Amino acid sequence: MKFAYKFSNLLGAVYRRGNLNFSKDGNTVISPVGNRVSVFDLKNNKSETLPFSTSKNITCVGVSPDGNLAILVDEDGAALLISLVSRAVLHHFHFHKPVHSVSFSPDGRKFVVTKENVALMYHAPGKTREFNAFMLDKSYYGPYDETTCIDWTDDSKCFVVGSKDMTTWVFGTKRWANLVYYCLGGHKNAIVGCFFEQDSLDLYTVSQDGALCVWECDTELDGLLPEKPREAPLQETGEEEEEEEEGAEGQPRAEVIRGKSDGNRQQQGSRNVCYKRLGKYFFNKEGDFNDLTAAAFHKKTHLLVTGFASGIFHLHELPEFNLIHSLSISDQRISSIAINCTGDWIGFGCSGMGQLLVWEWQSESYVFKQQGHFNNMAALAYSPDGQYIATGGDDGKVKVWNTTSGLCFVTFLEHTSSVTSVTFSPRGFVIVSASLDGSVRAFDLHRYRNFRTFTSPRPAQFSCLAVDCSGELITAGAQDSFDIFIWSMQTGRLLEVLAGHEGPVSSLSFNPMRSVLASCSWDRTVKLWDMMDSWQTKETLRLTADGLAVTYRPDGQELAVATLDGEISFWNPQTASQTGSIVGRHDLQMGRKETDKITAKQAAKGKSFTSLCYSADGQCVLAGGQSKFVCIYSIKEQILVKKFEISCNLSLDAMEEYLDRRKMTEFGSLALLDEGVGDGETMAVSLPGVRKGDMSSRHFKPEIRVSSLHFSPTGRSWAATSTEGLLIYSLDGGLVFDPFDLDLDVTPTSVRRQLHQAAWAVAIVLAFRLNERALTREVLEAVPYDQVEVVCSSLPDLYVEKLLGFVAAELESSNHLQFYLTWAQRLLIFHGQKLKVRSGAILPTIQSLQKSIQKHFEDLSKL
Repeated sequence: MKFAYKFSNLLGAVYRRGNLNFSKDGNTVISPVGNRVSVFDLKNNKSETLPFSTSKNITCVGVSPDGNLAILVDEDGAALLISLVSRAVLHHFHFHKPVHSVSFSPDGRKFVVTKENVALMYHAPGKTREFNAFMLDKSYYGPYDETTCIDWTDDSKCFVVGSKDMTTWVFGTKRWANLVYYCLGGHKNAIVGCFFEQDSLDLYTVSQDGALCVWECDTELDGLLPEKPREAPLQETGEEEEEEEEGAEGQPRAEVIRGKSDGNRQQQGSRNVCYKRLGKYFFNKEGDFNDLTAAAFHKKTHLLVTGFASGIFHLHELPEFNLIHSLSISDQRISSIAINCTGDWIGFGCSGMGQLLVWEWQSESYVFKQQGHFNNMAALAYSPDGQYIATGGDDGKVKVWNTTSGLCFVTFLEHTSSVTSVTFSPRGFVIVSASLDGSVRAFDLHRYRNFRTFTSPRPAQFSCLAVDCSGELITAGAQDSFDIFIWSMQTGRLLEVLAGHEGPVSSLSFNPMRSVLASCSWDRTVKLWDMMDSWQTKETLRLTADGLAVTYRPDGQELAVATLDGEISFWNPQTASQTGSIVGRHDLQMGRKETDKITAKQAAKGKSFTSLCYSADGQCVLAGGQSKFVCIYSIKEQILVKKFEISCNLSLDAMEEYLDRRKMTEFGSLALLDEGVGDGETMAVSLPGVRKGDMSSRHFKPEIRVSSLHFSPTGRSWAATSTEGLLIYSLDGGLVFDPFDLDLDVTPTSVRRQLHQAAWAVAIVLAFRLNERALTREVLEAVPYDQVEVVCSSLPDLYVEKLLGFVAAELESSNHLQFYLTWAQRLLIFHGQKLKVRSGAILPTIQSLQKSIQKHFEDLSKL
């Protein structure tokens, strides 16, 4: 059993906060999701989460003009310089204060960062490997309040900065004789966007109250004159040096440019740059006051896109201010807007709903539309072939995700309250979900509809769910009436109500091989019910504490139960005897919440595992609970094999073991002071029934926890639903050198020598002994098509399973579809009987093969 599982993707969340960016070719959206960054390839319909994370939620992302580098900055001002090509972190930097925006110059040589009321210009990291990748060039002072946005001229000679003090400042990147800085007023609210016209110094500024000002400059870009070296009096030079030294933040060499008199420039005879306001326009606001929250401008097409707090967006053509479109995409505020390089696609991010939309404005159609669960995810389930994952959330939605593309392709909205459990039918075409709204619903994956709704005679809140191995019996446990309800999938009728538990039913699990149901309850028992024998209780297993989760091993020969005292106990269901137990309370390692009065060590004593799952081969068990860790235990040795840290995001609560003393005052923790409603990442909790302008609205930090775990039937990956989203961990085969039965004479050279001598079977055996994926692929693809049958028949039994697993993995990504299908077919024909004997052990391999074939079948059937 390998444990080289590495984080591979984040599903269930597509956008949280921060600014969206398009790639250089305009086909990819780069979206910040919490403390990670996801990349959505719109042409190939795929998503990928980059394998690094910041310590807090990302607030702004700057992408270089060539699309190779990006700067990620989190809430505290900690920055990462990353390569989008190699997916690696190149440099760490700290700005020490929250950063509002980052923007690279069009020539890629500089980038500007705005924080507080300062704009800082840095030399961009180049092709020469600098010791310090971020070198401060100049500091620009001017605005009195926080800066909000940046834009550059096309030749990188000037940039403009908008501020919350209602002013816009134009700065020169060098000391031009006729422009050092220029301040523009004319607005009555904070500046949301400021944009230069193409190849010009003409400006457009947009403010929060929905006003647009058009500014004309009397000078062209070519008219900016380099400053001549001046022979200033000795006294004045001294003043200049003094100002230079005090301005830069800890970087005395950088030049500091402040708003000061331009008298000496006028004496040189050059006319200063001057701006004139050509017009002021107001966006059409229907009804009540509606804040403008985001804006983007495309220079080539003169297209201005503005988003509002009500979810409406406008498209205008500038400078005439002609309205092209006015549409509503949601009822939540639009947080970020981005336009791709061609100007065809517009990306919108809504942080309230966790939505990411890409709109093609000319055809008026969605290119991409994704939304995560905007509350916690509560449950997940893999389909039998491992191709899909179904998730249920506290928002009442059931979503189905494709594990290959990482995208959600259907959302079911029928539930009216939290979904507590989801599962697939054994054939994989039906999803069943249980909810606190008192219903269990079955959804059809062919027609995407809710075709069955199961309810109880007296309304009950269903907390758990299980479907038997035939797919005919649906069972759900109630947390208020302590009963288990059984329905028929065919007729939709209630067949039986199983009573006997004296506490809420917390978990249900069917034996995968026969119709025996295990139910776990808070009354400290696990009951085994025989569905074939008049629904009677076969056995009652006595536990040491309240039962929280129960699950069968894939072969049905063992049962694992998690209890409230932090233990996992293992039982033999045939003899009803306990075969072992693991004390896992200390492995959970709780963090301390900001408002906790007790230490993390004390809090951990009352914590336990709430979710259990067996690995695909049944040798290990995966356990998670109210903690940032997921533990893998070996059942045979009953020891902890590995711990996975689900998140390192300090923006979530219960992440740190010790509280920060700087947040403690004589009156208690600063976290207890409510700051009212802001536009931050924290959740707003409002009083029931209040639709608008809620005075009771308060914020809390989401707490890290793992609500559900599931191993993929293929054994190649496992998934966990957490506060962050749906995290998938998969086997990273490319980096692990894991040789098998190795000798001194087994080398890549000897493998290729056997290939040269046309000893195909020997070459395959030697390649598998080295266990290097690239070499095995090379050997396999070198075998002539007409020799596949001969090689398969002469292959030793030990290597048949390995080859079948390799073929299944290659089928997912390879273009040689018929070639690999022939290998799979011949292996199963010659060795089918022997493989059938060991069906339990090789089930993950067979399911992996089925998943790959099913995926290709669906792709081809669409054609």
